[in-house]
Amino acid sequence: MDDIRSEWLHSRHWRALCICIDCRWVDRCCAYHMVERQHGEPHLNGNPDFEPVQPQINVSVRPVDTDQGRTSGMGVEWDVVACGSFSREAGRWAMLRPGQALPT
Repeated sequence: MDDIRSEWLHSRHWRALCICIDCRWVDRCCAYHMVERQHGEPHLNGNPDFEPVQPQINVSVRPVDTDQGRTSGMGVEWDVVACGSFSREAGRWAMLRPGQALPT
């Protein structure tokens, strides 16, 4: 793989970030619950009760880096990039999980 393509693949510019972290419904949302499950992350809510309107989820295959900066294989990234029910509440996820790093 050439250096320019490798740099692009490893940058954050090539993929969208999940909008759910700034949505008032994140802890009640069935779509975000599914994204958590796909990532193997603990759920904000074990029984979500909010069905979002037309969530759009990007599923991306991307290189997985080791601590030494080398690629160790491929991983799958799931991100909600649009949703008819999105209601902006900046920092909602962080408020529900204080002190924890934002999901990537």
